[in-house]
Amino acid sequence: MVPGGANRFAATMPHYFDSAPSVPSQRGTVMLRLADFEAELVVDRGVFSSGGIDPGTLELLRSGAGGEPGGQRAGQALLDLGCGYGPIAVTLAHRYPGATVWAVEVNTRALELTAVNAARHELSTRVRPVTPEQVPGDVSFAGIWSNPPIRIGKDALHELLRTWLPRLTPDGSAWLVVHKHLGGDSLASWLDREGWQVRRTGSRKGYRLLEIRRTLEIRPETAT
Repeated sequence: MVPGGANRFAATMPHYFDSAPSVPSQRGTVMLRLADFEAELVVDRGVFSSGGIDPGTLELLRSGAGGEPGGQRAGQALLDLGCGYGPIAVTLAHRYPGATVWAVEVNTRALELTAVNAARHELSTRVRPVTPEQVPGDVSFAGIWSNPPIRIGKDALHELLRTWLPRLTPDGSAWLVVHKHLGGDSLASWLDREGWQVRRTGSRKGYRLLEIRRTLEIRPETAT
């Protein structure tokens, strides 16, 4: 059963939240087309959005979240949280050639595909497909990008964000894309209550693009 009431889709929706999908493998390809990057990506059954790039992911990648491409992120660690077959991870690696992109996912089939897709586009040295447990505890991220797995349920989603958002560097930002009808506005309100700075940087086709940063602490000596 998929949490969050999604079990009614069980007959038709692969369990891409499972670590090892039970559906037989049947690979194919989809095209990722952006203004600055185009890539043919290998997909498979049992992995999120295997029929084509998810519209939310496209909105996130087309938004320019993270700033202008280039070498200004040299030496930084970036995170694709819930990487699927890697459209965000490979795009980040292309846009920020000096950075290391950690592609985190619980679905091992998806991780295999991310590795394949990074290799197909000569990005293997910049992309690290890993399970959550394989990320060293001392790694902090200058940027986090995610089309978060809303259908795991609200409690599990909140736990996921409470785990990874604190690993932002002091000046880092996270960018999340969530459809309004899947709780984009309520998620923004929850993050605000959790003490994060939340800014809605865009809204297109019902998708909310949220930038999350640490709340600035006002030190006594600088308070007015």
